[in-house]
Amino acid sequence: MLGAILRLRLRVLRRHLRLRLRGRRRRWSCRSRRGGGGEAGGEEEGAREPVLLVSGMGGSVLHARRRSDTKFDLRVWVRILLADLEFKKYLWSLYNAQTGYVESLDDDVEIVVPDDDHGLFAIDVLDPSWFVELLHLTMVYHFHDMIDMLLDCGYEKGTTLFGYGYDFRQSNRIDKAMAGLRAKLETAYKASGGKKVNIISHSMGGLLVRCFMSMNHDIFSKYVNKWICIACPFQGAPGCINDSLLTGLQFVYGFESFFFVSRWAMHQLLVECPSIYEMLPNPNFEWKEKPFVQVWRKNPEKDGTVELVLYEATDCVSLFEEALQNNELNYNGKTIALPFNMSIYKWATETRRILENAELPDTVSFYSIHGTSYETPYDVCYGSESSPIGDLSEVCRTVPTYTYVDGDCTVPVESATADGFPAKERVGVRADHRGLLCDENVFKLLKKWLGISENARGRVSKSQIMDMLPERTSDQVTLRRG
Repeated sequence: MLGAILRLRLRVLRRHLRLRLRGRRRRWSCRSRRGGGGEAGGEEEGAREPVLLVSGMGGSVLHARRRSDTKFDLRVWVRILLADLEFKKYLWSLYNAQTGYVESLDDDVEIVVPDDDHGLFAIDVLDPSWFVELLHLTMVYHFHDMIDMLLDCGYEKGTTLFGYGYDFRQSNRIDKAMAGLRAKLETAYKASGGKKVNIISHSMGGLLVRCFMSMNHDIFSKYVNKWICIACPFQGAPGCINDSLLTGLQFVYGFESFFFVSRWAMHQLLVECPSIYEMLPNPNFEWKEKPFVQVWRKNPEKDGTVELVLYEATDCVSLFEEALQNNELNYNGKTIALPFNMSIYKWATETRRILENAELPDTVSFYSIHGTSYETPYDVCYGSESSPIGDLSEVCRTVPTYTYVDGDCTVPVESATADGFPAKERVGVRADHRGLLCDENVFKLLKKWLGISENARGRVSKSQIMDMLPERTSDQVTLRRG
């Protein structure tokens, strides 16, 4: 058995080496075509403005380290083997209202984001194990294809290409995240010889960047040239986030889900995550149609008559409180209550104020890409007329149904395009939320906006691009489906 495993491992290493050599040859070929030789190609690379990739929710590798054992270092997110076990053991957390930070249930455990490879390692392949590479499990490939594309175009790690991963459990405005982003911007600025940075953010990473811009406007203006935002839930993700707080979140489906963190285990984490509360639908935003949470309930005051109760975004707090009042988990033999956390909700309300006060500096160009043509959860419904909910705590064990709108399966178009900035271009691409990170049409847009002359002539397929808008308009497609 051991011999078979070793032979398998050797085959994986050989394959990895071949891929690396192939990538180097491809990059050298790309440089030669651009500059007619190594020297000229190097001059063009030196002219590149640095790019910083910023990940979103669940888009960073997380390691657990023990304060009592400096040698202990275990990847706990993402991992395929023993995923659920290690997740519960090290990532389950409680919010500290005194500090604003989420802290692991085990006091000896510290969650860190590895900064290897100039920050790119943590956002590349989220489970970089030989097992994942062998089976080519692309479900954990995050910025991997985009990083390869940029390297092929002449960007160099540590000089013109950087990554920023962070502990996505925490608030998008927490001091550690803001300090880390500032440090990464300064590093990229200095490493490239004083050139301003072009940020490419994905999903919740856009909210983190927006918080930084709001709280550090002058610094943002000093270091940033362009901000390209992909699939950001500027006004929240109504269906997905409302349901996440009530029943959890599932990143993969089908057979692959057996190797991943369970929906229930994820739910127990998200109830204590400020970042999730910060993506609740914005109650101050003028939605074309307000998102609802619907519950079919028996009304005891009307002899058990079944009624459909509607909760608007502003009313959902009472639903969350009642549904989660008995929510708890068992950790090392101890029962820990995890109700809806009003302290986090108040923190998130202040975050929303900071986000709404953000202003784009005149010197920064903003570009936006959003996913379209996918059914995206909007309204959430629990129970049915024939099988109503009794006690609201039953909601947490109920499979919901959705009303859908146009979007990327996670973020509605209406939210992703409601940034309020004077965008240079705002483009919709037919791709889902994670698929946008490896979509060829997205890559063509990035090359165009980054000024990569080699591919500037490339045209984006009209069959894939749904709309190209210089600014938000009132006729965005938002088709509700029952």
